[in-house]
Amino acid sequence: MNQVIMEWVLPEGELVAGVDEVGRGPLCGAVVTAAVILDPLRPIEGLNDSKKLTEARREELFPIIQERAIAWCIARAEVEEIDQLNILHATMLAMQRAVAGLSVRPDRVLVDGNRCPVLPMPSEPVIKGDARVPAIAAASILAKVARDREMCELDMMYPGYGFSSHKGYATPFHLQALSELGATSIHRRSFAPVRQVLGLDGLIAEPDDDEVLVKASLLD
Repeated sequence: MNQVIMEWVLPEGELVAGVDEVGRGPLCGAVVTAAVILDPLRPIEGLNDSKKLTEARREELFPIIQERAIAWCIARAEVEEIDQLNILHATMLAMQRAVAGLSVRPDRVLVDGNRCPVLPMPSEPVIKGDARVPAIAAASILAKVARDREMCELDMMYPGYGFSSHKGYATPFHLQALSELGATSIHRRSFAPVRQVLGLDGLIAEPDDDEVLVKASLLD
């Protein structure tokens, strides 16, 4: 198992929180974020970008991270917030909630990606941070497991859409089900395939450019 090597040089003694998100691309469901402050005295073997781990390994690491971390929080932005704010701003909101929900205030926050939400402490974006910074890797695992579990629950509530397999992404199966069964209350009405099914094209403004992630591969 590959272990993440900390590449980010920080002042000694700082409490650093890693933040990541899952679910910007799907056509339905919340965007889920997590913030984690790891304990250097209780290292966790096998931390890595959640996309590089098997589902079984993510499930194994989920309770270990929660047990050994100094602090952790899983947060979200709901479908209604995504439709109102757009997916980018809803993701920033969910990240703010994850950091605010930590039981210990971090000195610094490292966020996976190329931008950070507005936070009351110093923060830095880290490109591909989930493969470079252990705390971000841990956050990616918590967010991924939490959202995947939720999509499996939603699959039972809304049979026929295949949520448990594609987790809400715009796969051919999902698009076909959307066309045949229509949109549910958990579908994002600001996303083009859902708008088309509902006949809302031209009635709702296009989300910002980050909506192109709808057609991303099933990586997060």
